[in-house]
Amino acid sequence: MNKLKGKIVVITGASSGIGRSTVLDFAKREVKAIILVSRNKERLAQVSSEVSRKCESMIFVCDVSSKSEVLQMARDVISVYDTVDILVNNAGIGILGKVADQSIEEMESVTKTNYFGMIYCTKAFLNSMLRKKSGHIINVASLAASFGIPGLAAYCGSKFAMLGFSESLQHELHGTGVRVTVVSPIGVKTNFFHHPSFGNRLRNNERFYLDPHSVSRAIIRASTSNRLEIVVPFFMRGGIWLKHTIPYLVNPLVGTSFRKIVDS
Repeated sequence: MNKLKGKIVVITGASSGIGRSTVLDFAKREVKAIILVSRNKERLAQVSSEVSRKCESMIFVCDVSSKSEVLQMARDVISVYDTVDILVNNAGIGILGKVADQSIEEMESVTKTNYFGMIYCTKAFLNSMLRKKSGHIINVASLAASFGIPGLAAYCGSKFAMLGFSESLQHELHGTGVRVTVVSPIGVKTNFFHHPSFGNRLRNNERFYLDPHSVSRAIIRASTSNRLEIVVPFFMRGGIWLKHTIPYLVNPLVGTSFRKIVDS
């Protein structure tokens, strides 16, 4: 049975990468409507046109780091559909650089988009889910939610925070019919690494990056799952276990490996 048929789905960061792939995958599963949220109007319109024959769609040019823009977007969505069934908090950015070298504004922009953007969207739609006693919030984090990586302190901090927030929220929502799942992939071939701060320093690692479709498939699985966290690929769960079990061995390896990239 198709558990997603007829659902209303909101996806942030929907104009490219993981978000675009997630839109296409949900459309294949006969959802009723997909609400596409991003800052890029042209790319949003293109993705919307790709699913126009499969389901309804709405596009919203919205910066999730802006509380007022998110709340207005949510009011507009709920005025049409009354509620949403699935919220995918996917929008995210990263800036490579040491804390000592980055500006406070750069670190704020990462935190506002990745963490507060997730909070704004969650708060904007949560009450409608609770009234319906049904819904699923899917937060797209990263393996960086479990590993502190040199050069990505603000990004890792935002993803650590997302995972902790999601775990707490899952406990609070017990018995309400609303669920929370975090999807945590390793590096993905997206525009994330196109920020000028990365330059060519991670290009040698591209062969290890996931295709966005691998993550969107995990998001589809998450939308019908009771699990708190889905790690992509699954075997990286072993790395998280090792980090928490023998941190005195794993943490120095992570630090040494990534310091070479930051210092290059």
